[in-house]
Amino acid sequence: MMRSALCSRAWAALLYSALIGCSADASALPSASIVSTVGNQVVLPCSWKPPLGEVAPPDCHIVWSTLVDTVFERRGVVRWEADEFQGRLEVPEERLRSGNCSLIIRDVQIADTGSYESFMVVNGARSKKTRVSLQTVKLSVYDHKTYQSHHPGEDFVLQLYTQHSMSVVFQGRDSSVWTDVWLREEGNSERVVKHPLLQQLTMRKVQHTDEGVYKVLDENGLAVSTVQLTVEENPAPSRQFRTQENIPTDVAASSSGSALLILPLLVCSLQIVRLV
Repeated sequence: MMRSALCSRAWAALLYSALIGCSADASALPSASIVSTVGNQVVLPCSWKPPLGEVAPPDCHIVWSTLVDTVFERRGVVRWEADEFQGRLEVPEERLRSGNCSLIIRDVQIADTGSYESFMVVNGARSKKTRVSLQTVKLSVYDHKTYQSHHPGEDFVLQLYTQHSMSVVFQGRDSSVWTDVWLREEGNSERVVKHPLLQQLTMRKVQHTDEGVYKVLDENGLAVSTVQLTVEENPAPSRQFRTQENIPTDVAASSSGSALLILPLLVCSLQIVRLV
């Protein structure tokens, strides 16, 4: 056991020296930038290498932080994540041992926007813990923006994109007032129904009064999506359909044919009268 502990300390010292030695090069690398829309999964890149000829121990210690606080930490099988990210962050243990310390963020939110930095925690002088910076990543998250057009009486499907969408508000075309259309805590209404499995709403039988802007908001009141809805009249019947109304019926066609047969008889009668 003592030999194992000595080997672990020796490896930590080598790793510390290697990381410190390459810290100048790491800081010279440009920061990565990741752009996404709400509800997607993103990966903040990060990688490291153990000292040449050495094998990484099973308890690599990685930390991810924002400018404000630590959001994720893993050492071997032990992991921790901040409450605001609960269930959405991960650095897989098997990948970490092979040098991949990338942070996975599931169901990314507007509030996740910001700068993130990764650190490797190693034993420094006199067994003091030292955090060595590995990578800085800037994450930008935007809301969805779409346009939909429907005819009166059709259903309007509104995507929520994430389980963190808590409400939908509406501003009419000629109005400056926002009104609530749907609240997750209150459930379905007569016209607005949430799909039992998917993150989407259906507004039944839209009318002209439903025209305007719809905003899906999260628990912080931030926009998840913005949808512009227009309601247009049903298209008029085509010209070809209207001309079909002028096509003669069977009776009219029969009458027309009879008239053509009588015309030669009238001509013959006139010629007989002249001869007499």
